[in-house]
Amino acid sequence: MISASSMDESEPYSSEDEDVSLTGSDFEFQLTTSKRKLNSTQGAASPKRVRHPSVSGSSQSQTPEESRGLGPHGAQTEGRATACHLYEAVRSGRSALLTVIDDWLEEYRRDREAGILELINFVVQCSGCKGVVTREMFSRLQNADIISHLTTEFNEDSVSYPLVSGGSQWRHFREGVCEFVSLLVRGCRNSLLYDDFLFSSFIALLTGLADSQVRAFRHTSTLITMRLMSSIVSVAAEVTAQALMTRRRCELEKNKPAEHRAIDRIEELEGSYRELLEHQEDLRSLMNGIFKGVFIHRYRDRVPEIRAVCMEEMGVWLRENPASFLNDEHLKYVGWMLHDKQAAVRLQCVLTLQKLYVEKDFISRLELFTSRFKERILCMILDKDSDVAVETVKLLLLIKQQTDEGLSEEECAAVYPLVFATHRGLACAAGRFLYHTLCSVLDGRSDKRSVSVLRLLAHFFIESEYHEHAAYLVDSLWDVAGVELKDWELMTSLLLQESGVEDELESALIDIMMCAVRQASEATPPSSRVQRKNLTAREKRLQAQERRRITNHFIPQLPQLLAKFSADVGKVSCLLRAPLYFQLEVYGTSGRLEKCLDLLLSQVCDIMLKHREESVLEACVRVLCALCSDCYSFCGRAERAVSQLLDSTVEKFSSNLAEILQGSADEDDLYGAASSLNILAVFSSARDLTGRNLFEFCFQLLKMGIETREIHEKLMVPALKCSVFHLFWKGTKITQHSPARDKAELKRVMKALHSFCVVCQSCLSVAQSRIRNQAFVCLCDVLLVFGKLCEGDGSPLQRFSPDDSLKAEMASFIIDYVFSEPDEDLPGEEECEEMKMAALLQRRNQLAGYCKLIIHGVLELRAATDVLRYYNKFYRDFGDIIKETLSKSKMISSVESARTVCLCLQQLFSGLEQDRCDEELTEIRLLAKKLAMNFSINLRLIRKPLLALHQDGICFASQGLDEGDLMNLSFLEILSEFSFKLLQPERKQLSLSLRRVFASVINSEFVRIYERSLTSGSKETPAAAAETPSRKRRRTHSLTSSLETPAVTSHTRRVDMDDDFTDGSVLRKSVIHSRPQSSPFSQSIQSHLSTLSLGHEDASEDEEEPEIEDYDDEDSELGITLPSTHGSASFLEDLFE
Repeated sequence: MISASSMDESEPYSSEDEDVSLTGSDFEFQLTTSKRKLNSTQGAASPKRVRHPSVSGSSQSQTPEESRGLGPHGAQTEGRATACHLYEAVRSGRSALLTVIDDWLEEYRRDREAGILELINFVVQCSGCKGVVTREMFSRLQNADIISHLTTEFNEDSVSYPLVSGGSQWRHFREGVCEFVSLLVRGCRNSLLYDDFLFSSFIALLTGLADSQVRAFRHTSTLITMRLMSSIVSVAAEVTAQALMTRRRCELEKNKPAEHRAIDRIEELEGSYRELLEHQEDLRSLMNGIFKGVFIHRYRDRVPEIRAVCMEEMGVWLRENPASFLNDEHLKYVGWMLHDKQAAVRLQCVLTLQKLYVEKDFISRLELFTSRFKERILCMILDKDSDVAVETVKLLLLIKQQTDEGLSEEECAAVYPLVFATHRGLACAAGRFLYHTLCSVLDGRSDKRSVSVLRLLAHFFIESEYHEHAAYLVDSLWDVAGVELKDWELMTSLLLQESGVEDELESALIDIMMCAVRQASEATPPSSRVQRKNLTAREKRLQAQERRRITNHFIPQLPQLLAKFSADVGKVSCLLRAPLYFQLEVYGTSGRLEKCLDLLLSQVCDIMLKHREESVLEACVRVLCALCSDCYSFCGRAERAVSQLLDSTVEKFSSNLAEILQGSADEDDLYGAASSLNILAVFSSARDLTGRNLFEFCFQLLKMGIETREIHEKLMVPALKCSVFHLFWKGTKITQHSPARDKAELKRVMKALHSFCVVCQSCLSVAQSRIRNQAFVCLCDVLLVFGKLCEGDGSPLQRFSPDDSLKAEMASFIIDYVFSEPDEDLPGEEECEEMKMAALLQRRNQLAGYCKLIIHGVLELRAATDVLRYYNKFYRDFGDIIKETLSKSKMISSVESARTVCLCLQQLFSGLEQDRCDEELTEIRLLAKKLAMNFSINLRLIRKPLLALHQDGICFASQGLDEGDLMNLSFLEILSEFSFKLLQPERKQLSLSLRRVFASVINSEFVRIYERSLTSGSKETPAAAAETPSRKRRRTHSLTSSLETPAVTSHTRRVDMDDDFTDGSVLRKSVIHSRPQSSPFSQSIQSHLSTLSLGHEDASEDEEEPEIEDYDDEDSELGITLPSTHGSASFLEDLFE
């Protein structure tokens, strides 16, 4: 019997042509009539072999066991010993295989049957089989019987075999086997390859093993047969070349004059030519037998490794013998397997094609293949497997370079966007494709080449849709266009020349130049692309050299660039990033460079005074703070410049503020005060300006604006920022000293904080949205730092307790301005979409700030009811944030979190009108169902929270029952949505409580609905849920959560807790009901997030090809991820950190 472990049950045996008989077909080796024919009476699935007479010719009597091939133990031991010599030599890798093969050839010439037995047993051992083919078996049994016997001897302890075994011992085993077969054919190419016994018998047995149902036999024999075929193809190419050479020499000899003609030489050449033709015919017969008997079946085997082997060796045949194989008859197999479900097979096909297209002589033979399969190849640039996509882009580059027609502009345009992909290998391959495409339109003049390349890159960047991703474009082109991208002299000269370039081209060139400066200075790709953690010593040395070169070039050039582009917001913001990548200590090495420092400081200060845009001011402050660092010898010079700027700004603001407070300010005074206050607000975020007492000025301005209702938005917003940063710097100073020493200071800070919160609370109701939004953000920040915790002791700063009116005002802000439909009346379609996305991002930040107050204990958990009630309605916009808030709230108290869920539903139910319609109740039920799905799949861990939720719900539903008021009774229908996760003890307890509380209305429809939910689908034991295997839990999670939500804070998620909720883990029974609801929401939020960050965009597709069946597989295509504009790994972490 065949052992279960030896059979490949998980990957069923596949042979599509079992009805083809071997006899009389191409499967039979068509040798010359003088050679022995293979007698085969069975089909290709189980080839038989003739009984070979014994070499010794002895007529000794044999036992029945010996006649069946199961001879004495000594015979098997002898067979194994002879085979072990070859097997151990290949496995160990320490022996010279050429010497091993020479020794085997000598033994074969002495005893050919013993030699082939050793070769056959070598194959058996390579398959991991314990069996041995003895002389008796070889001489008396058919091949099918031999294979059947070996199958019974297969190792039953493990389904592993040498070719798929791991570890260092088997790492090079496959290469050793392939090398052995190649050297064997090379050693036999002059005589034994044309023998009527060795290779015909060996190939016949390999063909039978390749058709076996045992995966180990099938895989090993296919590998050996395919490599055998490759070696034979190589020999056939040599024989063909020798035949052509011999024929040519013979014709030359015949064309000589009669007196110089050598008859003996002609006869010798003609004899050699006839012999070579016979060899060609023999080799053709062997190749035809292997191709039709093994390749045709195994190239579509169930095992992907076997299919990959067939494609790999097919590539060798096509290259080694193009005259016989490089035609459409054989190329079609490679084209078909481009649709394979497994990435390894598709990758091997692409690599095979690369080696064909690189040869110019092969292009004419590939024209029809190119036209037929080019569309499929273009689709594979979006393959799910990144390696396949990378190699496909390289293949397309070869097609474009080598073929006459190449690729059309539309086909090339499909490759270009991949330079912005997050996978660096794919992006670099696309960058090489883009670079060569751009260079193909340039002339050969080297002096203009760099200029033209930079202009073309800038034009491409302008025409692309990813204008915020210049860093990704530069990184993609870094390896191939590094010379042009690091030509700082050329780029600055283009920007500084009098005639100049187009404005849009200047912006693109500056952006590319600054990204190239960052890449050269840091020697790392953009953050979202995979990179090595540590640089090598050589890379660090090159990085330091490049940074020194950047510093020496840009120190004198940067002030000129800033002076020319100081009026342009985008250009100057980009240029101000350059000093952050300098070796700033160079400024203090000479007087000439100190003059450059003074010029830079002067330019930066002038730019701050000219602009009010926050991006420009922040860039200036970063540069000034870097120059003021204490580690540089010139920091005093920079500090003086900054102090002068601040002094003049504060003085100007004070004078303008005095006019404003007196009511005599004109437009110039308001503009001057707003400009000064913007500068001070940005500086306050980076430097401690508490000594200048800006809080008093800003508070007076805010108070006057609230009291007089003459609110100037451009003054109020920076005043709020200055005030909140003043409080933060004061708090930082207090934490650096002992609390007892700074009690008076802390008291003053708390007083100022209270006054500031009162002002911000008043700003929440103003009409101007910018003031309203900034006030809410400031409140969330100061309460997070200074707010007193509801439970436990916080830091010494957390002393401020927000009153109920402030909490109510903040909750009203969330309801009115966060959970509200966006304004549809916005001009322009593109502008409308951009404004909607910006507004959504702002609302998400506001909601995240409010949720942080709940998570960190500043607001009680019950405040989450104002958020949870919109979980279903605004799921696509805020579902991930609300779900994460739920997940974190259970870490505070799982019971209180469950009661908060119930309270949320109670508030919604109580808010319904007297004549409640079914639609309103249905919406609440849908919300309850979605909230129920957030409870853990481990039912034992959520017993207490669920019981508390049901008890609160029953208590609410019974209110007014004594007075005959049944208004709340229908709440039981909503509560029934949480019953499916109750265990049997809780179900019984709640049933008794239900009958006791609702005894007077026990026959009510809603009571019966709730009671039915407690009795239906009950779980007798929690073991099934509690012990769900991790693989199934992961599968269940993937069904219900298409968007993975990261942690709200940086705390590590605890997996198993006594009071555990999990987001997305549900009972198997409930998965079916939740799928229709969760899927569209998940897709919607995915689309919104991808629009926000240009990230995580899956471009998968399903094709239908008539030649290939079962093509619609999840691994057949891939999704390309575009980079995110955010620095952190996820958008949610940006919100909550």
